[in-house]
Amino acid sequence: MERPTAVNASEKRLSSLEVCAGAGGLALGLEQAGFDPVLLIDNNAVACETLRMNRPFWRVLEADLLDFDPAEHQQVYDVDLLSAGLPRVKATAAVNREDDSEVELKLLEATILLAHGVQPRALLIENVPDLVTKDTYAPIREYIGKELDHLDYRYQWFVLNAMHHGVPQDRKQGILVAFKGDSMNAFEPPTADSKPPKTVGEVLKESMAARGWPKVSEWAVQADRVAPTLVGGSWRRGGADLGPRGSKAAWERMGVNGGTVADHVPDADFDWNPSSGRDAMVQLTVDQTALLQGFPPDWRFAGRKTASYRQVGQASPPPVGRALGDAIRAAILAS
Repeated sequence: MERPTAVNASEKRLSSLEVCAGAGGLALGLEQAGFDPVLLIDNNAVACETLRMNRPFWRVLEADLLDFDPAEHQQVYDVDLLSAGLPRVKATAAVNREDDSEVELKLLEATILLAHGVQPRALLIENVPDLVTKDTYAPIREYIGKELDHLDYRYQWFVLNAMHHGVPQDRKQGILVAFKGDSMNAFEPPTADSKPPKTVGEVLKESMAARGWPKVSEWAVQADRVAPTLVGGSWRRGGADLGPRGSKAAWERMGVNGGTVADHVPDADFDWNPSSGRDAMVQLTVDQTALLQGFPPDWRFAGRKTASYRQVGQASPPPVGRALGDAIRAAILAS
């Protein structure tokens, strides 16, 4: 894979540092928007393998963000953008509690502190929508706001739904964007696409027919809506499935068994009969779930099936990263 180049000579590429990079969904979208990472950090070995496999020219560091010292990686100083697709922060986490055991909150705090050391022109954090909208998260928002005020960053909270940005999935994301200087004056959050998102059937019909399954058209008609939110689940327990009970019920209405992830798409002999129960429903593969996240077909995932699916489900959809990157880039270049 060659390094990306600017669309034209006047569109110089900008630099970024990404933490909790995962399988690279956010970084890929930002790359498409004109940001090249000087370093990507993640503590998961298989995710780092995925990043290196797809972008061998990216510098990937397998490390815990809580242990990262920018003084040992001085290329990260003064980057244009610090981006983070952080693990889902829980409202029950208490800010500034010495006995706090919530790793997710500590990573959020570490990202804000990293902005103090790195001094990026812009900051982008993606997390749960409740972080933006719910009163129970107000103490966390207030903590972040005070820290950014202290660092002379101006900031904005908002929520995006991936289905409004080219992703065939109902996936809401809480977003924080901050800028040093006057760039916030020029920033406008991404606007929703004018076209409706494609349905699961439209996106997966071709791949579902790859082994000659004769009922693919009938299934695609039933799969006539966007996917529910894909959930990667915990790295510490359980196998691969498509989410909690409500999500599984939504999948069943599309004739899909959401209780597992398949090794292969159905073959010519598969008897699809949703009225007979889950065992007679089609199952999705990891590659198909990646398409529903907006990954390109050639993006590969390291590890065995469950580890690969964990990466897909926990990723930030690349098209959302592209939309955010375009908006952030425009604001930086306008200031």
